[in-house]
Amino acid sequence: MDLVQLEIFKAVAEHGSISAAAAQIHRVPSNLTTRIKQLEEDLGVDLFIREKSRLRLSPAGWSFLEYARRILDLVQEARATVAGEEPQGAFPLGSLESTAAVRIPGLLATYNQQHPKVDLDLSTGPSGTMIDGVLSGRLAAAFVDGPVLHPALEGIPAFEEEMVIISPLHHGPIKRAADVNGENIYAFRSNCSYRHHFEKWFSTDAAVPGKIFEMESYHGMLACVSAGAGLALMPRSMLQSMPGCATVSVWPLAADFRYLTTWLVWRRGTVSRSLSMFVRLLEERGVVRAEEN
Repeated sequence: MDLVQLEIFKAVAEHGSISAAAAQIHRVPSNLTTRIKQLEEDLGVDLFIREKSRLRLSPAGWSFLEYARRILDLVQEARATVAGEEPQGAFPLGSLESTAAVRIPGLLATYNQQHPKVDLDLSTGPSGTMIDGVLSGRLAAAFVDGPVLHPALEGIPAFEEEMVIISPLHHGPIKRAADVNGENIYAFRSNCSYRHHFEKWFSTDAAVPGKIFEMESYHGMLACVSAGAGLALMPRSMLQSMPGCATVSVWPLAADFRYLTTWLVWRRGTVSRSLSMFVRLLEERGVVRAEEN
């Protein structure tokens, strides 16, 4: 087993195709096929289930992929540390949409200025999607609603968000979920932690929302609520950043539901130089909150 075999295996596993992996790492497909077979013979297991023109990871392959990623990440970190190099290469970062819009633009600009060799690629989406991206290795780290209690992840608290309910201007006072029992709400997809928080707010008060309309953006939610069609939950910081925020009524939640903490998370034991410099910048800017000073 050698590093080239591990790099080839990782590429094929992530693409599910010999040809796609070969194009990415600039090798001929036949070479990849040979090296994968040699690796399987060395390990004594089939790493892939072969289905016509596509490859699917076997159970042993899924287990081995995690080790391959960790080994390759450690090798890259070791090379950079010994050479004293600045971080460089791809740094895929994930984020909640509200965090990307309000909390981190200045942080990302500073990071790009300090580390121009890093290719920082930002993706946004619900917490569930971002966590899946980190676990799969597609993302090096992500800002998500936390804390995240997953044995394969670790992270740090980054921002505290005050969550508010928005309603049409003519709506009556909202002090508890029973006040809006059966009313329609606007939310992201079912893997959004903020949506789960909103639904829990209802259920804790023995109330239920009416129809849940799934939206793709906070701007869409704001427009629908402003038009009088329902309610939405969002961070106050996000609401205040949007044109039209004065066209809705804003209601704070009770203490148990009012604040959520955004965390930066990554796969345990896979802190690259690019990520460590990003965490250091967070700390230098005083963004990271110790769980309470």
